[in-house]
Amino acid sequence: MLRDITIGQHFPGNSLVHRFDPRLKLVLTILYIVLLFAASNPLGLALSLIFLAVMYAVAKIPFKLILKSLKPIFPIIVFTAVLNLFFVSGEGDPVFKLGFLTVYAEGIRYAVLMAVRVMALIAGTSLLTYTTSPIVLTDAIENLLRPLAKIHFPVHELAMMMTIALRFIPTLIEETEKIMNAQKARGAMLDSGTFTQRIKALVPILIPLFISAFRRADELAMAMECRCYHGGEGRTRLKQLKFTSEDFRCLVVITVALVVIACTRLFVPGLA
Repeated sequence: MLRDITIGQHFPGNSLVHRFDPRLKLVLTILYIVLLFAASNPLGLALSLIFLAVMYAVAKIPFKLILKSLKPIFPIIVFTAVLNLFFVSGEGDPVFKLGFLTVYAEGIRYAVLMAVRVMALIAGTSLLTYTTSPIVLTDAIENLLRPLAKIHFPVHELAMMMTIALRFIPTLIEETEKIMNAQKARGAMLDSGTFTQRIKALVPILIPLFISAFRRADELAMAMECRCYHGGEGRTRLKQLKFTSEDFRCLVVITVALVVIACTRLFVPGLA
């Protein structure tokens, strides 16, 4: 299960999405997330999914990888859908009733829409990390937040912390799996027992994991200090961020697609 978590992983490539300006990718990803929750009808969500599928096809990211990234959060998706299923009331006769639990047709539609929204949200944000290296993502965040530097906001430090945290997610997942296998080899019962027993069994995993995380952080900080690393003003970059004509053409096409999705909220009856 832990190997299925692909958040923070980067898959190198030379596709159009990989070459797209990271600043625009970051802004368009945020805009896509907003549109996901603004789309209040099946047509808007369907267009959002088609747009996302096209982006994955252009980026040449395998479809199996999308399903693999959604597998760990499936319980969260189910929990969110169940909440909408039982707590959204509607007009007319209920579809199902058991004691104090009542299910309306409106609740079923909301549950399906919310589940689709969460899956599209995870898949959309994962596409950003799949096609953008941590170093380039750091430069993009720093570049976008540069106006805040005028009020002495630590722009570079914030961007660096965000990307380092994202970069070390796969490393910590791998470390967790090693610790769990070591505990199982010593006879620890991690997959059986009551809920309380499973929680107690996590303590021997969390303590070594935190120690390992602090050790890695200290080693990284020491390595950066030994190389006299400093960010912000005066720092040079191997690859400069440049807005090309190819980026402009892609921006026009993607903007038109997102505007069409946004218009479905205005001209098509919705549920929310």
